[in-house]
Amino acid sequence: MVLTGPCGAAPWLIETDRTEHPLDSVRRIVTGVLDDVMLVHSTSWRFDRDSVILTFVVVVGDPEGMEAESVERAVLARSEATSAPAAIAHVQVLEHAIRHLAWLATEDEVVRETLDGAWHEMLGAYIPEPFRQLG
Repeated sequence: MVLTGPCGAAPWLIETDRTEHPLDSVRRIVTGVLDDVMLVHSTSWRFDRDSVILTFVVVVGDPEGMEAESVERAVLARSEATSAPAAIAHVQVLEHAIRHLAWLATEDEVVRETLDGAWHEMLGAYIPEPFRQLG
Protein backbone atom coordinates (compact mmCIF):
# COMPACT_ATOMS: atom_id res chain seq x y z
CA MET A 1 0.00 0.00 0.00
CA VAL A 2 1.42 3.38 -1.01
CA LEU A 3 0.44 6.99 -0.63
CA THR A 4 0.68 8.88 -3.91
CA GLY A 5 -0.77 11.50 -6.18
CA PRO A 6 0.30 14.44 -8.33
CA CYS A 7 2.03 15.92 -5.24
CA GLY A 8 3.68 12.63 -4.29
CA ALA A 9 2.77 11.53 -0.79
CA ALA A 10 1.81 15.03 0.39
CA PRO A 11 -1.81 15.51 1.46
CA TRP A 12 -4.00 17.36 -1.01
CA LEU A 13 -5.60 20.48 0.41
CA ILE A 14 -8.54 21.49 -1.75
CA GLU A 15 -10.56 24.61 -1.11
CA THR A 16 -14.13 24.64 -2.42
CA ASP A 17 -16.73 27.34 -2.89
CA ARG A 18 -19.50 25.29 -1.22
CA THR A 19 -21.64 25.10 -4.37
CA GLU A 20 -20.76 21.44 -4.88
CA HIS A 21 -21.09 18.55 -2.43
CA PRO A 22 -17.62 17.76 -0.98
CA LEU A 23 -17.72 14.17 -2.26
CA ASP A 24 -18.54 15.41 -5.76
CA SER A 25 -15.67 17.93 -5.58
CA VAL A 26 -13.17 15.28 -4.51
CA ARG A 27 -14.37 12.78 -7.12
CA ARG A 28 -14.21 15.42 -9.88
CA ILE A 29 -10.71 16.59 -8.93
CA VAL A 30 -9.27 13.12 -8.36
CA THR A 31 -10.67 11.59 -11.55
CA GLY A 32 -9.33 14.60 -13.43
CA VAL A 33 -5.74 13.70 -12.53
CA LEU A 34 -5.73 10.00 -11.68
CA ASP A 35 -6.79 6.97 -13.69
CA ASP A 36 -8.42 3.86 -12.29
CA VAL A 37 -10.19 5.49 -9.31
CA MET A 38 -11.90 2.61 -7.52
CA LEU A 39 -13.27 4.16 -4.34
CA VAL A 40 -13.76 7.62 -2.81
CA HIS A 41 -14.87 7.73 0.82
CA SER A 42 -15.03 10.43 3.50
CA THR A 43 -13.31 9.26 6.68
CA SER A 44 -13.23 12.18 9.10
CA TRP A 45 -13.60 15.89 9.72
CA ARG A 46 -11.93 18.41 12.01
CA PHE A 47 -11.63 22.15 12.59
CA ASP A 48 -8.44 23.97 11.62
CA ARG A 49 -8.34 27.72 12.08
CA ASP A 50 -11.64 28.99 10.65
CA SER A 51 -12.29 26.01 8.38
CA VAL A 52 -13.67 22.52 8.52
CA ILE A 53 -11.32 19.98 6.98
CA LEU A 54 -12.95 16.90 5.51
CA THR A 55 -10.71 13.90 4.93
CA PHE A 56 -11.28 11.47 2.08
CA VAL A 57 -9.48 8.25 1.27
CA VAL A 58 -9.23 7.47 -2.45
CA VAL A 59 -8.28 4.00 -3.64
CA VAL A 60 -6.77 3.77 -7.11
CA GLY A 61 -5.78 0.69 -9.06
CA ASP A 62 -2.30 1.48 -10.34
CA PRO A 63 -0.70 4.88 -9.67
CA GLU A 64 1.90 4.21 -12.36
CA GLY A 65 4.58 6.85 -12.83
CA MET A 66 3.83 8.87 -9.69
CA GLU A 67 6.13 9.44 -6.76
CA ALA A 68 4.94 7.27 -3.89
CA GLU A 69 5.79 6.44 -0.30
CA SER A 70 5.04 3.25 1.54
CA VAL A 71 2.29 3.63 4.11
CA GLU A 72 3.63 3.01 7.59
CA ARG A 73 1.68 2.51 10.80
CA ALA A 74 1.23 5.55 13.05
CA VAL A 75 -0.06 6.13 16.54
CA LEU A 76 -3.55 7.60 16.41
CA ALA A 77 -4.16 11.11 17.68
CA ARG A 78 -5.96 10.53 20.97
CA SER A 79 -8.62 12.73 22.45
CA GLU A 80 -10.34 12.95 25.77
CA ALA A 81 -13.78 11.40 26.05
CA THR A 82 -15.48 14.71 25.25
CA SER A 83 -12.82 16.80 23.49
CA ALA A 84 -10.73 16.66 20.32
CA PRO A 85 -6.97 16.01 20.26
CA ALA A 86 -4.83 19.13 20.71
CA ALA A 87 -2.84 18.36 17.54
CA ILE A 88 -3.28 15.96 14.62
CA ALA A 89 -0.49 15.10 12.17
CA HIS A 90 -1.32 14.03 8.61
CA VAL A 91 0.14 10.54 9.25
CA GLN A 92 -2.37 10.15 12.09
CA VAL A 93 -5.19 11.19 9.76
CA LEU A 94 -3.98 8.56 7.28
CA GLU A 95 -3.85 5.88 10.00
CA HIS A 96 -7.41 6.75 10.99
CA ALA A 97 -8.56 6.67 7.35
CA ILE A 98 -7.03 3.24 6.73
CA ARG A 99 -8.55 1.82 9.92
CA HIS A 100 -11.88 3.25 8.78
CA LEU A 101 -11.42 1.62 5.37
CA ALA A 102 -10.48 -1.68 7.04
CA TRP A 103 -13.71 -1.57 9.04
CA LEU A 104 -15.75 -0.75 5.93
CA ALA A 105 -14.09 -3.62 4.03
CA THR A 106 -15.75 -5.99 6.49
CA GLU A 107 -19.01 -4.11 7.17
CA ASP A 108 -19.98 -2.31 3.95
CA GLU A 109 -21.05 -4.37 0.94
CA VAL A 110 -20.00 -1.79 -1.66
CA VAL A 111 -16.51 -1.34 -0.18
CA ARG A 112 -16.09 -5.08 0.39
CA GLU A 113 -16.96 -5.86 -3.24
CA THR A 114 -14.99 -2.93 -4.71
CA LEU A 115 -11.68 -3.80 -3.06
CA ASP A 116 -9.78 -6.79 -4.42
CA GLY A 117 -8.15 -9.60 -2.44
CA ALA A 118 -4.82 -7.79 -2.16
CA TRP A 119 -6.53 -4.82 -0.50
CA HIS A 120 -8.41 -7.07 1.91
CA GLU A 121 -5.15 -8.80 2.81
CA MET A 122 -3.37 -5.48 3.47
CA LEU A 123 -6.27 -4.10 5.47
CA GLY A 124 -6.44 -7.23 7.62
CA ALA A 125 -3.63 -5.89 9.81
CA TYR A 126 -5.65 -2.75 10.64
CA ILE A 127 -8.00 -3.44 13.51
CA PRO A 128 -10.62 -0.80 14.32
CA GLU A 129 -10.63 0.45 17.91
CA PRO A 130 -13.90 2.34 18.32
CA PHE A 131 -14.26 4.28 21.56
CA ARG A 132 -10.95 3.00 22.94
CA GLN A 133 -10.56 6.17 25.03
CA LEU A 134 -13.82 5.37 26.84
CA GLY A 135 -12.75 1.84 27.80
